[in-house]
Parts: sequence; C-alpha cells; structure tokens
Amino acid sequence: MGARPDIAAWRPRVEGIDEVFHAHFADHAYPMHTHDAWTLLIVDEGMVRYDLDRHEHGAPSSVVTLLPPHVPHNGDAATPEGFRKRVLYLSTGQIDGNLVGRAVDRPVLHDPRLRHRVHQLHRTLERPGDELEAQSRLALVRERLARHLRDELDAPSPVPGRRVAYELRDLLDRHFVEGLSLREAAERLHAHHAHLVRAFSSEFGIAPHQYLTGRRVDLSRRLLLGGMRAPEVAAAAGFYDQSHFSRHFKRVVGTSPGHYARTGGSR
Repeated sequence: MGARPDIAAWRPRVEGIDEVFHAHFADHAYPMHTHDAWTLLIVDEGMVRYDLDRHEHGAPSSVVTLLPPHVPHNGDAATPEGFRKRVLYLSTGQIDGNLVGRAVDRPVLHDPRLRHRVHQLHRTLERPGDELEAQSRLALVRERLARHLRDELDAPSPVPGRRVAYELRDLLDRHFVEGLSLREAAERLHAHHAHLVRAFSSEFGIAPHQYLTGRRVDLSRRLLLGGMRAPEVAAAAGFYDQSHFSRHFKRVVGTSPGHYARTGGSR
C-alpha cells in the first residue's frame, strides 16, 4: 500500500485562478488526462516525468512547466523519493488560446525570474486578504508566460506611463478601505493589468498592493490612538480579518496593534 499523499487544494478569491494545488506524492502516477484550464507547475523537490502530445518531458525543480488546456498528459515521479509540487490552474482566458500549439511544443520554461514570480504568487495565495497583491503578481506572471510563448522575452517591455501611475494612485486613495481589484482599476483606466503594476511601481517605488496596505495601516493607527478597539479597527480600515490586520500592522509599524494602542495613553 502506497504512502498517503500530503495535499492541499483550494479556490482563491482571485479572478483567473481556478484552483491552487500543493502536493507531495511518494509513488502516485497520473494516468493520461486533461484539464479545462492552463496548468502552471513548479516542482520543489524531486522531478516529474510526463508525456504531452506523445513526447516525453521532465520537470525538475529549476524550471516552470506550462501545460495547455484540453491536451492529454500524464505524470509520475522520476526520482525515488517522489516529488513535491505546486500547481496553479489558470482559467483559459488568462492566456491567448492561439498560443496552445506553442505551449504543446515547449512546455518547459527555463526562466529563474519567472519561477521566482510563480513562487511569490503561491506564497501570497496562502494568505487570505491579500487579493490585490495576488492579482498584481498574477498579471506579471501571465505577461511573462505570454512573452515566452510569443518569443518576445528579449524584446524591450513597454515604457511605463507616469499619467496612468498617478491615476491609479488617485483611484486607490478613493477606494483603499473597501478595496479595488486590479481588473476594476484596469477597466476604469483603460490599461493592461501588468502595465498598471509596472507603471505604478516604476513611478512611486512601491507596488500598488503595498501602497494600499500602507494607507490602511496609516488609518488604523489614527483609529487606535482615537480609542477604537483593534477588532473594530480591522474592519474599519479594510482588512480581511484580525489576523490579516495584525500581520500587516506589525510588519509596517514594528509592533502589534494592541501594544501600539496602549502606548497612546502613556503621554
């Protein structure tokens, strides 16, 4: 009897990601199957061997693997200890369907920067409440995947625009409590998702999600010193829950909300 697999699967509150799947398999072998989504895979331990369109491929820990929707593939461990993997299933609209053929021909992407971005996206998706950060990271991952498939990786990226950066900042300032999705911002400003993230980061030296969190922490400091209790501050400042609030507050301010509030009566 084989070892019981260690798996976690969930559907995040991030448009474009149908499922997140983390697994450690010691001896499981996938039969031939298909997905309705794009399969974006990174391996953290071991190596996966798989067949795609009657060609054998390998997925070691140093690469990113992109399998297109509706194309049969299988998979099993290529190392005795099995493999540990993280997978994002991206909805079909996230990547141009005309690029399916190119993904079939070259599913293995040797790109350390892309792999790091995918890793960062997974880390963000493990934390509830950081949807704008996840959306921003997804936009950059999706853009780089498309550039790979179109052979445009070495072409210069579009120059970020200052105007749209300031427009996005104004938009975030007006909606930082209730929040704003990257898709909503892109629609209002008539800009591409990844271009918004790059333009804002280039102009202000901070990513949009970091700016949004900073505005919320700034408001929460005023509310705490005004006597509001921490659980009420978390909701009033736009945080997902108390844990989400405490984590970001301590990271920015250097202490917990409760300790910060207590200092307000010591003067």
